[in-house]
Order: sequence, then structure tokens, then C-alpha cells
Amino acid sequence: MTDSTDKIAQFQAFTGLQDADLCTEILSAHNWNLEQAISSITSTSPSDHTNFPANSTTGTDSFEQLGFIADQGTNSPNLAWKLITLPISIVSASLGLVSGAVGLGLWVVGGVLSYSLGMIGLTSSGSDGGVSSARLGSVSTAATEAMDFVAQFQREYGDRGPDFVREGFMDALQRSRREFKLLFVYLHSPDHPDTKEFCEGSLCDEVLSAFVNENFVAWGGSIRASEGFKMSNSLKASRFPFCAVVMAATNQRIALLQQIEGPKSPEEMLTLLQRVFEESAPVLVTARLDAEERRNSIRLREEQDAAYQAALEADQARERQRKEEEERLEREAAEAERKQKEEEEARERAEIEAAEREARLIKLREEKYLSLGPEPEKGPDVAQVLVRLPNGERKGRRFHSSATIQSLYDFVDSSGTLETGSYTLVTNFPRVLYGPDKLSLSLEQVGLHPQASLFVEMKS
Repeated sequence: MTDSTDKIAQFQAFTGLQDADLCTEILSAHNWNLEQAISSITSTSPSDHTNFPANSTTGTDSFEQLGFIADQGTNSPNLAWKLITLPISIVSASLGLVSGAVGLGLWVVGGVLSYSLGMIGLTSSGSDGGVSSARLGSVSTAATEAMDFVAQFQREYGDRGPDFVREGFMDALQRSRREFKLLFVYLHSPDHPDTKEFCEGSLCDEVLSAFVNENFVAWGGSIRASEGFKMSNSLKASRFPFCAVVMAATNQRIALLQQIEGPKSPEEMLTLLQRVFEESAPVLVTARLDAEERRNSIRLREEQDAAYQAALEADQARERQRKEEEERLEREAAEAERKQKEEEEARERAEIEAAEREARLIKLREEKYLSLGPEPEKGPDVAQVLVRLPNGERKGRRFHSSATIQSLYDFVDSSGTLETGSYTLVTNFPRVLYGPDKLSLSLEQVGLHPQASLFVEMKS
């Protein structure tokens, strides 16, 4: 453990890297060979900028693999490029933000977080060195480093330079893909003697920065920071200042379209960027049109689905309304039937009651008639009584002089013309009412013998 700690300290002293975890990864990738690890950081290449031939073996994958590439029928641009696999630490640093992005894949990390650092270009060719467990950066680490770089750059050179995005590399790559632009990458080496002059004279040139801002998404990172350092190794940066133009590809890879190494004048930078922009324009335009077509197709499907759903809901509403109407009619029919039945039952009850009442009246009249007995013959003890009914009809009968006023009422009741108890017998001259107080008096007692004429007065 002490030997490893000493090597990490020596590696930090030689390279100036302060990230102990990153130093551990690099040393582990080189089997803790301090000399090889330092050489992988300090080695240089004589080339100023690289322009990859279209038929190079680095570009053997089809251009249709790129995130921007259109249909296979579209001619590929006459653009130099090669595919570069990004380190898992770069991808995973923005995993939380881009896991759903099309063309960059869905990285499912199931506990196996160790990858060979040969994927990020740190191991020598053919090396079978051991692998250490890589500590994945948090979601905010890459964005924090990007914000720190932009803040530091603006403090030193003002805001005349490119509008570098304040987010990690993967997020910037996704932004370029969404906006159908190429990604302009600037790797900042603070201690390089040409850095200040390049930033002030070229990168902050008004024409160049305006061209970059209009046609590219710009991302910058310091090689002192973790993500900037890893990107410098992925892009094999051998001289600084270092710029590159990349495009999103599939399977954790990017297409390197242009890299510019060493100090360049703004005119030289502008010429290189214009060329790569013009050569990639057909791809970007086709991708934009394809995306618009996909969006239109999705919108059309959504509109069709919405129309179908609306029609379905309308049909369901009509069906519900029909069922409700049927239920209402059934309820009304049942209610009408119930009422009709009740009315019939009431009518039947009324008829039965009326029949019973009529039967009682008939019986009562018969009883009253029988109570009168036979009509007596004329004689001195017989009174002749004549009763005038309200309809003008006259009823006459002979009664014994000893018969009571009640007998007169029974006589009228037995005729069935009037309802019992609904009238009073009256004489006019003199006017006398033969009410309940006189029912027990005889005809002779009340002066109705030998003859009398009465009329019926209906009770109010």
C-alpha cells in the first residue's frame, strides 16, 4: 500500500494532476508502471491538426451509425471522420440526464462498474493490464467542472469568446444533437505558453466566435479537471491549444470530424470550421428534415389517436345516453303501470264501496219500508200526508194518527229518492221544522192529523 501511495504522489508531482482517483485509474491501467503512465500523459505528436481520410480504416463503420445520419439512400457527405469510443466515466457522469436519449444508448449498469481503461486510450497497444474499479462521477460533477471553466475563462478573457455551455460533455453532445448542430470542443491547457495568445487573439475573435455561436454548440473543459483530462486522452490531444469538431454517434461513441492542434490564427480556424460545417450541412439538414418528419408522424398519430379517442368517447356517451333514455322510459312505463294499477285498484275499491253502500241503503230502505207496516184505510184515526220532493215529485200516504214524525222520515227514505239524514221535513203555513227534537211526537200531537202537506228542505 505504501509503494502505491508513493507512486500516486510521484505521478501527481510529474503531471500536476490533483485527482487521486484519476491518478489511481491511470497507474492501474499501466500495471503501476510509473514511467509508462507518465509517458501516456506527456507524449506528443508532430502533427498540428488532423484531417482523417475518408477511406481510412478508422472510418470503417457506416456513416448511418451516427446519430445525425439520414436514410441509407442519402449520399454520405465528403467529410473526413473517425469514430471514437468515449470512456465509461464520461458517459456515466451524465447518465442521469441522457439515459433516455436516442442514438446514445441506454447504459444499464448492474453493479459491474469496472472497465478496462484501454477504452479511454490510456493503455499501450496490446497491453493486458489489470482493471481497477472505476469510481463513476456524480451527475453534477461534470456540470460543475464546466461551469468552473466558463467562469474562469470569462474572468481571464471576458465574454467575447464562444458561448461555452455550462454542462458536462455528454449533455453538450446531446444538446448539439437536439439542435442539429456539430459540437465544437475546446480543451484548455492553462499552463501552455500559447494558450493566452490563442484565446485572446483567435478564440475571442469577434468573427470566429460569432461563427461558432451561430453554427455550433460550444463546449470547453480544462485538462486540469477530470472530464477535460479524460476527453484529451479520448481525442488523443498531443499539442495545445486543442480544438475539435465532433458529432454524436451510436453505442457510446462520437465521430471526430476535425481536430486542430497548436496555435492557429482566427482566419485559419475560420477556414477549417467553415469547411467542416459546409461538408456536414447535408447530414444535418437531412437529419433535421427526418426529425421533423418523425415529429409530424408522431403528431399525426397523436391527432389520429385523439380523434379516435374522441369518437370512441362520443360513441360511449351516445351509448350511455341511449341506455339512460331506455332506463328512463322503462322507469316511466313502470311508474305509469304502477299508477294505472293503483287507479284500477282504487276504482275497484270505490265500486265495491259504492256497491256496498248502495246495498246498505237498499237494505235500510227495505227495513224502513217494512217498519211502516201496511198502509191503513181511511178513517177518523188516519191522517193523509202529502210530501213534495225537491224535484217536484209528490209522495202521499196514509198514517195512523198515532204514528210518529220518524215514520214520515222512514216513508221518504224508503222511496230511495233522497239520502237519509240529508233533509228536513217542513210545513209552510204555519212554517214548522220537524227536526230531530220532534221525531218521537205523533202526527196528532204536532197537528198533522187528519191531513198535512209537507215539503222537503235540503240541509246546507
